[in-house]
Amino acid sequence: MKNLVLCLAVVLSPLLALSQSYDVVIQGGRVIDPETGLDAVRNVGISQGKISKISAVALEGKRVISARDLIVAPGFIDLHQHAQDIENQRVKALDGVTTALEMEIGKPDVTAFLQSKEGHSLINYGTTASHPAARSLVFGAPIPEGGLLPKSGAATDQPASPEQIEKMKARLRHELDSGALGIGMGIQYTPGATRWEVIEMFRLAAERSVPVYTHVRSNGKIEPGSNIESVSEVIGAAAVTGASLHIVHINSSCGAQALDCLGLIAGARARGLPVTVEAYPYEAAMTAINSARFNPGWQEKSGATYHDLMLPETGERLTKERFDELHNSSEPRLVVLFSNSMENVDPVFRNPLVMVASDGEKGHPRNAGTFCRILARYVRSQETLTMMDAIRKMSLMPAQVLERSTPAARFKGRLQEGADADVVILDPQIVTDRATYQHPMEPSVGVEYLLVGGAVLVEKGKLLEGVLPGKAIIGVKRQ
Repeated sequence: MKNLVLCLAVVLSPLLALSQSYDVVIQGGRVIDPETGLDAVRNVGISQGKISKISAVALEGKRVISARDLIVAPGFIDLHQHAQDIENQRVKALDGVTTALEMEIGKPDVTAFLQSKEGHSLINYGTTASHPAARSLVFGAPIPEGGLLPKSGAATDQPASPEQIEKMKARLRHELDSGALGIGMGIQYTPGATRWEVIEMFRLAAERSVPVYTHVRSNGKIEPGSNIESVSEVIGAAAVTGASLHIVHINSSCGAQALDCLGLIAGARARGLPVTVEAYPYEAAMTAINSARFNPGWQEKSGATYHDLMLPETGERLTKERFDELHNSSEPRLVVLFSNSMENVDPVFRNPLVMVASDGEKGHPRNAGTFCRILARYVRSQETLTMMDAIRKMSLMPAQVLERSTPAARFKGRLQEGADADVVILDPQIVTDRATYQHPMEPSVGVEYLLVGGAVLVEKGKLLEGVLPGKAIIGVKRQ
C-alpha cells in the first residue's frame, strides 16, 4: 500500500503542478539562487507577491514571461542609495535593483521619510537613523529639510559633552522606534566626534541589536588619521560593544590600501566579530563640497588637488578660488573627486567578503550603472567573477546584513519557494552600464524584466508607467 501511495505521488505531482495557475510564471530561464547554489533551467510560479513554485515541470499562469536564454535571479539589494525620488528609482530599476536603502548616513527624520514614500515608490525603500542629523540637532543646527549632510561648522567639528551624547542617543532611540534599520554614521563628516562618542553610538546599536553602517573617519596613508587607523577604530568599537558593523565603500575610503583594509576586516571576522563591507566599481567619489570632508588638510590626507574636483552638472574642474567659494557656501553642492584608480578598485571585488552597493546620487554614474557594470566588467569582460558570485554579492549578501535588524530580509535576496517575488530577469550577453561622468543618468541595458513583490515593473527592457509596488523595509519597532 505504501509503495502504491508513493507511486501515485510521483505520477500526480507533475499533474498537480500543471493544474495550478499562478499569477505570473517565468518560463524556461536559467534560475540562479545564491543561497542554495541552484543554477539550472527552471520555471518559476509567483502568487500573491511570493515565489510559490520552482519546477522543471511546465507551469500555468495568468501571465507567462518567456525567459529563454535569460538569467532569472533575486532582485538586487542596494544598501547605499542616497537619492530616493522617482527619477532616481527609474535608473535603479533598469539596473536590476528591487530594494534601495539609505544606510550610510540615514535620513534625518525616519517617520517623515517613510510616510513620504508610502504608495509612491517604484522599488522597496528604508533607512537607518542618522547620527550626523542627531548630532546637528543637539548642537542647535538641524539639517535643512531635504538635506543629508551637515555643513562644516560647530555641529560637525566640536566635541560633544556627555549630556549632548545622551541627547543624541535619545534621538536615535526615537528614530529606531520609528522603523530605522540601524544607525548610520558618517564619521568623516563629523570629525568633532570623539572616539568615546563613537563607542557610545555603537553601544546603543548593541543595546538595540542593530548594525552600525559607517563611513570611516578618514582616508589616506598619513598618520594620524590614516585609513588603516580609521578602519581599526570602528572594528575596535564593534569589539568592545558587541555591535554589528558594516563599513561602506572600502574602495573609496581605503584607495590603494583597500586590500590591506580588507585584511583587517578578515582578521576581525576570523575572531568572531560581525563585520561586513561593501564597494562600488568606480574610481571617482562624490560628496558635498561644503561638508567637513573638505576641512583644511583634505588635500594632504587624500593626495588630491583642486583640479581633481569636478562639478557633475557642468564638468567644471575647480581652482582654489572656486573651491573656497563653494566650500564656504551655505548651499549644499555635490562634487566628484577623482582620487583613485580602477587598478585599485578591480581587485576589491575579487575578495569574497565584499558585497556591491552604489552610494547612488544623481551626478555620478554609480547611481545608474553600478550593478550592471559588475556583470559587464567582472563577469563577462574580465571573467574575475562567476555569475553566481556576482549575484551573491548583489542580493544574498546584503540581505544577510539586513537580517540583523529586520526579519523581512529573510525573504529577500533569494530565489526560493516562499521568498518575496523580487526578481530580475536579464540577458547575460548584453547587460551593461551606459552611465558616464558626462552622462551619469544614462540607464543600463540588459535588464529585460524586473518584478517587485510580484508586480512587473520593467517589461522587455522598458519601465512601465503607473506601477508603484515598492514597500518599506523597516526595523523592529519598540513602541
